Amino acid sequence: MNARITEAQAMLQAGRRDEGLALMTAAMEQDPAQPADVWVALGRALLEARRFADGERLMAEACAQHPNDYLLRNLWGVMLRLQRRLPEALRELDHAIALDPEDTRARANRASVLLDMDDVAGAHDAFADLTRREPQSPIHRMQLGRTLARLGRRDEAAASFREAIALQPDYADGWRQLAALHDAAGEVAAAEAVLEEGLAAAPDHPWLLEAKVLLLRTSGQEAKAEAWLASLLPRCDRLAFVHMHLGDLISGRDRAMGNRHLRRAVELEPSLDHLALLAQSLARTFGLDEGASLDEALAICRRLAAAGSLSAGHTSIMAEVFMRVCAFDDVDALGDFRTLGRSWAESGRHTALFRQLARVRTMEDRFELLEQHRIWRSRQAARAAGEPIQRPAPRARDGRIRLGFMSSDLRRHPVGYFVLPLFDHPDRSRFDLYAYSYFSGPPDPLQERFGSQATAFRLMPGIGSRQAAQAIAEDQLDMLIELGGSTQMNKLEVMAWRPAPVQASWLGYPHSAGLEAIDYFICDRFTVPPDRRLLLEKPLLMPQSWIALGNAVFTDEHGIDPQSSEERLGRLTFGTANNTHKFTREALRLWARITAAVPNARFAFLRPEGASKAFRQHILAEFAAEGVDESRVAFFPVRGQHMPYYNEIDITLDAFPLTGGTTTVEALWMGVPVVSLNGPAFYERLSYSILANVGLEDLVADTPEDFARIALSLAADRERRTTLRRTLRERMRQSPLGRGEDFARDFYDMIAGVVRP
Repeated sequence: MNARITEAQAMLQAGRRDEGLALMTAAMEQDPAQPADVWVALGRALLEARRFADGERLMAEACAQHPNDYLLRNLWGVMLRLQRRLPEALRELDHAIALDPEDTRARANRASVLLDMDDVAGAHDAFADLTRREPQSPIHRMQLGRTLARLGRRDEAAASFREAIALQPDYADGWRQLAALHDAAGEVAAAEAVLEEGLAAAPDHPWLLEAKVLLLRTSGQEAKAEAWLASLLPRCDRLAFVHMHLGDLISGRDRAMGNRHLRRAVELEPSLDHLALLAQSLARTFGLDEGASLDEALAICRRLAAAGSLSAGHTSIMAEVFMRVCAFDDVDALGDFRTLGRSWAESGRHTALFRQLARVRTMEDRFELLEQHRIWRSRQAARAAGEPIQRPAPRARDGRIRLGFMSSDLRRHPVGYFVLPLFDHPDRSRFDLYAYSYFSGPPDPLQERFGSQATAFRLMPGIGSRQAAQAIAEDQLDMLIELGGSTQMNKLEVMAWRPAPVQASWLGYPHSAGLEAIDYFICDRFTVPPDRRLLLEKPLLMPQSWIALGNAVFTDEHGIDPQSSEERLGRLTFGTANNTHKFTREALRLWARITAAVPNARFAFLRPEGASKAFRQHILAEFAAEGVDESRVAFFPVRGQHMPYYNEIDITLDAFPLTGGTTTVEALWMGVPVVSLNGPAFYERLSYSILANVGLEDLVADTPEDFARIALSLAADRERRTTLRRTLRERMRQSPLGRGEDFARDFYDMIAGVVRP
């Protein structure tokens, strides 16, 4: 054995794993003619370090040197399995078994490969054989229980898990699997009792502690999970998962504290999961540190990209961060439209599909996006079918319609702004209004206003989806309308249980949600796609506008400056306040070309991302590519206080393909005309509806070239812009958008026609 290998082994024994592995790997590659036990030691060290690709490559070399060594052949099979190269893993493990038929290690690994390949029957037979060979092994009995559970033989599975625990009372994985068996059957209390029993036998075992946290969180008991984690901190401060879960739970209401816990988790265990969660929380950090936090999140995401082996959860978070700072190349590197979207759908990440809207380019993309939503729905439908709710007996008909609205945004939020007319002008002669919110923050005056107008306002923070569906079903609604999609603190999946006989989507998610249990999609004649195949639900058409302004929100609080930006600065300003997840390279380049075509014009971004160095760099690079100097681009990094800044803009240029909604309304309310690009799908027609209802349909283009022509024509027509600035607010008040009482009457008539045709 050469001296370098001896030195490397000493490093490994001293805990200097990375250095030792680097030195030992280099030495073995240079001089592979080493004893088998040295190769085995290297393989085990690589396995412990989770360097499976390196391990597979080096174990192949080891087996070339020692073709008849059982341990090396077994290690090679394990490395192949961990890279999901399952047929090859079977081949090497079969080879190992042939070398030593009596040793059970390769047999156990082979049985696990069969389970990975979904050959559950084969895996069951293999683990049953292992249990006969080694009846005192709790691991074999636990694995046998797993196969029995997957075969639907639940009682036998539970007995097998209990047998494993009887052999080894502190066997954490046995307790964990038994709890999972109860959880899968919807027996949350029984699962929690099993984990408590396990923790009594194996106090503070990390696997059992985390299993309890996960059980509490997935069953909707978030407050209980947080309290329990806090109680663990004094004695479990060095367990990374404790800080990870605490940070994730706390960050929604106390971002600074949440970030501290997530940083501690990364410090203790810099795993991809912990890094991704920290990046997500940093990207959602608002206030004075928003720009710096966003730039730090970007750096972490690029670190993750370099690491590889990313899950759908990782790429979802990374896409969110990359899109916020317009790092288009980084988004594209995550995967193509089809591959990335389907990975999110298959893993149940409906919120991530929202980020696909801006990436649509072709009709093929539009139909592919519908398919991705169908993929997501199959998972939710299966869960609802497997965990059914109890249906109450039909209530006695009393001539009244019980109409429910489900959203955590019935507060000071864009969704709340546009729902408000229905609660300000309720049809009490026919309707009882029920509202369901999962919002966990403090109430604001708008939420209190909704509560005062509703027949019942059910605030259910932290509740599980099935439990929420049960609670809604018990109100015996005639129709339920979901308003939030799958955005933060909303529970779109509740609709999969069909807690109301008729269900619809409106407002919160500008695309078909995907669930077959949602019957209708509320829109108007402008937003409804000409090709009805682009909606999964049946369109339910409002006669004029699909939205109206809440008069408690759209007030004269924010004044329109008597002087336009052009008059004050001596140059015209184009701009946008649209969310950056709507930005595309194509839109930015078109905005830049329009800006370049107007002498001395500038473009203003009313976005909090303007505080981010990365965002500014990416934006300036796109504008520079079209000949617009950075002196002609302005950034106003404002959040929540942006309305007065519309006075800095003369013409708003809309995003596409995902157009503005709230921002289009706000711009017009502040006297700023909006130029928009219309498209085939609902989410490409939002501004079209708003502009058409205000009598500005001529500002809607059908092609990018037409968009530029309209924008430049408006830029040259100072008289028209001056007139619009002075009259737009009143025009909106007089339009279908501003006539809230008429809107509410039309809405309630439409619903009554559906519920009682």
